[in-house]
Amino acid sequence: MSVSAVAADSSVCAPLAVLGRDVTVPLVTGGEVTYAALDYAASAPALQRVWDDVAAYAPYYGSVHRGAGYLSQLSTDLFENSRKTVAEFLGCREGDQVVFTRSTTDSLNLLAAALPADCQVFVFETEHHASLLPWRDARVTYLNAPRTPDEAVHTLERALADRDPYGPALVCVTGASNVTGELWPVRELAAAAHAHGARIVLDAAQLAPHHPVSIAELDVDWVAFSGHKLYAPFGSGVLAGRSDWLRDAEPYLAGGGASRKVARRADGGVDVEWHDTAARHEAGSPNVIGVYSIAAACKALTEAGFDELVAREQHLIRTVREGLAEVPQVRILSLFGDDAPRVGVISFVVDGWNSSHFAAALSAEYGIGVRDGLFCAHPLVRTLLESEPDEPGECGAPEAAPGEKSLNAIRVSFGAGTPDEHVERFVRAVKELVADGARWSYRTEDGRCVPDTGAAA
Repeated sequence: MSVSAVAADSSVCAPLAVLGRDVTVPLVTGGEVTYAALDYAASAPALQRVWDDVAAYAPYYGSVHRGAGYLSQLSTDLFENSRKTVAEFLGCREGDQVVFTRSTTDSLNLLAAALPADCQVFVFETEHHASLLPWRDARVTYLNAPRTPDEAVHTLERALADRDPYGPALVCVTGASNVTGELWPVRELAAAAHAHGARIVLDAAQLAPHHPVSIAELDVDWVAFSGHKLYAPFGSGVLAGRSDWLRDAEPYLAGGGASRKVARRADGGVDVEWHDTAARHEAGSPNVIGVYSIAAACKALTEAGFDELVAREQHLIRTVREGLAEVPQVRILSLFGDDAPRVGVISFVVDGWNSSHFAAALSAEYGIGVRDGLFCAHPLVRTLLESEPDEPGECGAPEAAPGEKSLNAIRVSFGAGTPDEHVERFVRAVKELVADGARWSYRTEDGRCVPDTGAAA
């Protein structure tokens, strides 16, 4: 079901229970308030159900794949059943592999290490650095930011048609932007890639927590995502898809678990026979709790129903976008325009404000957690802000005092656990800060804008 086809009614379902929903934080102006976590695009809070599932398993933790005892066998079954759960969640095809990693970044670096010789990689400048940077050992063609989904498809088609020499190729594309929240035409890009003999990997870090992702339906070759975006509490990730390149590549890490047989040779060396399953790239003792937390999150989201979750999120998106539209000083960043389908990720700048100063005031005076900076997507944010390539700016708050111009933006992001009150408080806070200014004085400390202790505005 498309985003536009979902009836946006906040009564469809209540927010899912997440950890930290009742945490209170101090305000610099006095008193406390319930924390409004609006930085889901960085790390979503863990679902309470996921946490409960992991806590129930924790006493039974045992060594995976390497023990004859009951707890080891139980843990091994849980680990491999988690692999099956993730495969079902992603709509994997027969023969696809699910490899457990540390994160989306780790997954894409694993795939980069498995590229065949002379593979050419095509990637839009709009990607998160996790998708933009791992291809250092390949021939990379960086594509300019498109301004419409159709332009994205046509740009890719032209680049693939013009490649020379004609050989193995990989397209890397995001499913939903971590800066604008806009959905990319993944199915159409996959069709273009395959029509020109290329393969495609989908960075679903921002898509999977908000929408169902099916490898088979989207016809992509691989999908990568992170547990900490998917309401799972621990550092784990997934690379799922075709097995051939992974099977033919040297193991990502060499060690126990990746090897099937190791023997000394007569000349004193060592011969190694590697696994040709997912274990080939999962050397070492696996993060069984992190893996189980991902599987638990997949089950929880599936059972909650993506149609209902999407409907509720669209209501929150409209609340934020319509509220910001009432403030002339606010400019929302976008590639594809106001009507583009999107997830709950919105970035903006405020005229007359340093973005770090604005984010600091939201936190210190309203108890609202957002993100400011370039969001590990420097080329995209620079394009959206129409900056010069050599204009200072970095991933995080720049060295700019409150009120000074800064090459960064503010990002608000939310999801399945966000109550209406949090986004309503955010919109109200933006309007008050723009109209009345901050109620406190701020200074720059170690590159971050922070309240000036004891000094009111």
